[in-house]
Amino acid sequence: MPPEAEARVRSRGHLGRRSVVLAAFSAVSVIAGGCMVGPNYARPAVEQPGHFKSQADTEAAPAFPTEWWRLYGEPELDQLIAAANASNQSLRQAVARVDQARALARVAGSFLYPTVAANPTYARLRSSGTRDSTITGQRVARGVDVDDWLIPFDLTYEIDVWGRVRRSFESARAQAAASADDVAVVQLTVQTDVARYYFLLRSLDAQTQILTDTVAAYREQVRVLSVQLRSGLVSPVVVYQAQAQLQATLSQLRDVERTRADQEHALAILCGRPAPSFAVASNPLHEASPPAVPAGLPAQLLARRPDVAEAEQVVVAANAQIGVATADFYPRFTLTSSAGFESASVETLFSWQSRVAAILPSISFPIFEGGRLRASLAATKAGYEQAVAAYVNQVLIAYGDVEDALTDLHAFSDEVGTQREAVGASQNYLRLAHVQYRQGLVDYLTVIDSERTLLANQLSLAQAVNLRMAASIHVIKALGGGWDSGSPPVALQ
Repeated sequence: MPPEAEARVRSRGHLGRRSVVLAAFSAVSVIAGGCMVGPNYARPAVEQPGHFKSQADTEAAPAFPTEWWRLYGEPELDQLIAAANASNQSLRQAVARVDQARALARVAGSFLYPTVAANPTYARLRSSGTRDSTITGQRVARGVDVDDWLIPFDLTYEIDVWGRVRRSFESARAQAAASADDVAVVQLTVQTDVARYYFLLRSLDAQTQILTDTVAAYREQVRVLSVQLRSGLVSPVVVYQAQAQLQATLSQLRDVERTRADQEHALAILCGRPAPSFAVASNPLHEASPPAVPAGLPAQLLARRPDVAEAEQVVVAANAQIGVATADFYPRFTLTSSAGFESASVETLFSWQSRVAAILPSISFPIFEGGRLRASLAATKAGYEQAVAAYVNQVLIAYGDVEDALTDLHAFSDEVGTQREAVGASQNYLRLAHVQYRQGLVDYLTVIDSERTLLANQLSLAQAVNLRMAASIHVIKALGGGWDSGSPPVALQ
């Protein structure tokens, strides 16, 4: 057979074997498209009560606006929450974590595709002059210098027969979703904290106003009693009693002012502002009614609370990792190939005769790992059980939060009504005490007691009004606020 014909036959034989190998790997790739080991995700079962104990009407689900704080009709609160959404540093950290998790998910997804790299090289080689030629078989008289120009394109691809790569991508996407839900958790916490601090400042402003007015009245009382003492109408004991009451009330006023300053500094941090340049104008909170918020049904919490959604995504990620650990027990198919140009001269480097190619399919079988694979699978399953327990616990916490918030709201609403009646009774007590003191029927201690009783009840009423507002904010937070599982987190400016 002529050499040219023999070369063509050998070439056809190589091409035939290459076609068989490629066909086999193509078949494996087709099979891989529909095969994934490991369990498919199913939401863990959680007991779902039919209704909340502390809410009589649980049929209608509340439709929260995304900007739920506007229900309170407080323009200054709107501005504070807008500042917190834009500048809160905890929220910025959470958003950065989402960006990181999404980037890592893209990294995991990239393994679904082949890796192609170009690695151009140049080498100048000199052969030994004391060895036989590999071409002629004769002794080389002298060394030979050879240039080697090589431009290969290398391809590496793991054929995902058992779904190891797809399960890894599934896990990474779930982790990214959990990070996004965590942003919603942080955001809702920041927003509700801003609202609580805002109404607390207004309550402290109301207490400051009450104490300021009381101090002014006590000063006038001390002045009048001092005049009466000089006229011999009262004893020094009465004046000392009035002065002691004045100083004690001044001390209360200073303590409330200090508390307000501290709370204003905390609000500045929430809004992402330096405390020295942050101020909230005084706005006493004497009367305020929180918006009515029906609790809906307990089962709706599974879709309305971002922390529950976050816990579930952690379960999804852990479930997918079981598939990854299971796939490690099976053979791994890898396709490696290289194609490009190689020549001893730059002028002929890109000519058709300078082409080179290679294909290296491989299969890796785990035979003995010293129990590592089984231990890894057991650890992954244990991690999944932890995630399930954490999810169920988070659902139970959600139910408890709503019950606590509704109980507090009802209790503080009743307390506000009771304290209003107490203030009215204290005002009558004070009026009658003054009348009887002027008539000489009671001593001055009765007047002081009536004044202290009125002041204590006025302060308690202001605090109860604030606690009722805080409880209403707690209800909104417990119900998930205005979070929507299909909405992205608020972008920071």
